[in-house]
Amino acid sequence: MSDYGDAPRPRLRIRRVALAVALTATLTLLCCGGTVSAFFLGGLGGVDDNTMTLSAYGCGEGGPVSADGNLPAIGPYGKVQVRNAAVIINVGSKLGVPPRGWVVAVATAMQESRLSNLGFLGDRNDHDSLGLFQQRPSMGWGTPEQLQDPEYASTKFYEKLITVAGWEDMSLTAAAQAVQRSAYPDAYAKHEPIATQIVNLLANGAARAIGSGADLRCAAAGEVAASGWTIPVKAMVGSGFRTPERPDHDGVDLIVSKGAPIWAASSGIVTVAACDNDASGRSCNVDGYPGKLGCGWFVEVQHAGNLMTRYCHMVERPSAKVGDVVNAGQVIGRVGSSGNSSGPHLHFEVHTNNDRSSAGAVNPVSFMKDQGASLDGGQ
Repeated sequence: MSDYGDAPRPRLRIRRVALAVALTATLTLLCCGGTVSAFFLGGLGGVDDNTMTLSAYGCGEGGPVSADGNLPAIGPYGKVQVRNAAVIINVGSKLGVPPRGWVVAVATAMQESRLSNLGFLGDRNDHDSLGLFQQRPSMGWGTPEQLQDPEYASTKFYEKLITVAGWEDMSLTAAAQAVQRSAYPDAYAKHEPIATQIVNLLANGAARAIGSGADLRCAAAGEVAASGWTIPVKAMVGSGFRTPERPDHDGVDLIVSKGAPIWAASSGIVTVAACDNDASGRSCNVDGYPGKLGCGWFVEVQHAGNLMTRYCHMVERPSAKVGDVVNAGQVIGRVGSSGNSSGPHLHFEVHTNNDRSSAGAVNPVSFMKDQGASLDGGQ
């Protein structure tokens, strides 16, 4: 089991990395500025409870709520905008598109129109772009009247999306860009956390599911949920997050045999792949011990929404390298016991706000459960 949580944070002097990748913008390793992303339900700013009750804790059972109902405002989005999101989700459901596509579509409309059915904006218009997805009549998407019909516009978006080979395995921003061909291809990713929660709210937790139609079900261990998240290893949780016995333990220890593959929990960019405080790696090429200090061989991945995941105590130099763009479920290293460790396991952390310090750490068990990638039992 890891004693890493009682030790200082990884002590590497890490250079800032600026790479144009399928994320929101430059990803700065040591920056702790900005605001915490709205990946928890409460982070959306609340739901107007004067209208209807929404459930976000299933796996899509019963299908989406009706777009014709008395829908509430959700966070920064008013009732009309939420109704447009409901239309997008319902169209995807009727077409048999898996919920991952609903998340992609909602996030795309957030970027293109803030979920507003925009008409011609005069000099502010981007060419002849119209509607929720800013589709262009001149590019063959439809007539101006059709493109200002949210159901029609959503249908056209999905029809194009499902022609993109491998779209379900792509990062959200790559899938959206394959449809939209935007001049700002990195802009979609920042909407993924909120789009995920809106899909959960309007479709009874469908962003935790896989499959489509009658085959919709909760994602199992090792499967990537519609949220874009998966478990990092198939394992049982050992030592927990900030327990009374270990209040400084900023992650969870996932008990699994040496050499087991470690998967990226979500798409992102690798910002650290190193031996903690030893550039040569020699001190990490042997098993560690309690009190040795440090994370051993470890990887950090920066995700959309200012989220970061950390993977510690690998058995050898990680296969992932700084600057690699990885997909959810991609192998980034293998389980070991390097650094401050008393046996093979993965020490796994989730951080918000681009904050690598303890202040940014959140409980991985509750966070991953919200994403439909439960760490409990690894089953």
